Amino acid sequence: MDVLRPPVVWIDGRCYRKYPVTGSNQKEQCYRSEENSHQSQNVVWTEESFDVDVPIEETDDGQFKATLAIPSVFFKVIIGTKGLTKKRLENETTTKIIVPKQGMEGDIIIYGPQKCGVISARTRMELLVDSARKKTPFTHFLSLPLNQGPIQNGFLDFRDDVLRQCDGMRGIDASIFQNPQKLHLTIGTLVLLDKQERKLAGEILKQCEKEVVEPCLEGQPLDVTVEGIEYMNDDPAEVDVLYAQIQTTNHSNRLQRLANSLVDKYTSSGLMNKQFDSVKLHLTLMNTKFRTDISGESQNSPQRRRKPRETFDASYILQTFKNYHFGHTTISEVHLSQLHATDKDGYYACSAKLELPK
Repeated sequence: MDVLRPPVVWIDGRCYRKYPVTGSNQKEQCYRSEENSHQSQNVVWTEESFDVDVPIEETDDGQFKATLAIPSVFFKVIIGTKGLTKKRLENETTTKIIVPKQGMEGDIIIYGPQKCGVISARTRMELLVDSARKKTPFTHFLSLPLNQGPIQNGFLDFRDDVLRQCDGMRGIDASIFQNPQKLHLTIGTLVLLDKQERKLAGEILKQCEKEVVEPCLEGQPLDVTVEGIEYMNDDPAEVDVLYAQIQTTNHSNRLQRLANSLVDKYTSSGLMNKQFDSVKLHLTLMNTKFRTDISGESQNSPQRRRKPRETFDASYILQTFKNYHFGHTTISEVHLSQLHATDKDGYYACSAKLELPK
């Protein structure tokens, strides 16, 4: 790790630096998670932030008070095994932390005689929750629907051609193809665990109309061409995911700019973790996690999670359909999609949407 350029994490619009610590005398400057499942033993988070703006109240008895609004599913992270995490936070920051009782919703309240202690306790809890959130399976994602007629028809032709020409080739069957009603580009994933977070994610999408869409698209429709196929690993004979490539029809970078800007907006809000410098624009065609066995059970089902995915040999597909043309279309909407829910049209259920220029 480069100590001059440490990794950073955004939480609730604030940025924190992440430093390695080798000694054990860093209690006053840094925080180490007491739960190995939430933080590496060799990594700590400094409490220094670039812009600390924690709302603190002063009570009538001279105490300081702050609140922390988090989904109730994370209360157990703050409390810890037998309450040890909460006790340690209280002891090290000289505060009293009140967590709603099991089964109840509400804010966590922090009291303390010193303002810096209250801020420290709140910051440490934010970091605990952020670490736990990163290990929580995502519930929603930003998507650009591509299940319109031309692309859907091109995909169906591709699927029929592959199944006909690759009959009997290892690992290839109809079950590993994407559902044509769910063709899409994934921009980024989110973990939204209560109504408040879902509402905030929808409000941010509305803000993107002025802050992202207008600068990136300048009122022009987003016309794209889907053409060519690629795979996501190093061996074409051992493939899990095969995807189609997408580019704007006039070869501009407007689609890439839009995708990157949407991720930046959600990352700065703390609702999304930025995984790469630039969004990988791809349309999934085949994925072995869709595979079903003879009983009809999907490899993506909970009962089969521990079993290895069965890859397929894509060598012939890549040779024969390398430049396959799926069609042209205009991307007209950005969706905040729910992962495990479907609308009546067969696409992912929509929590919020943003219309693009037509």
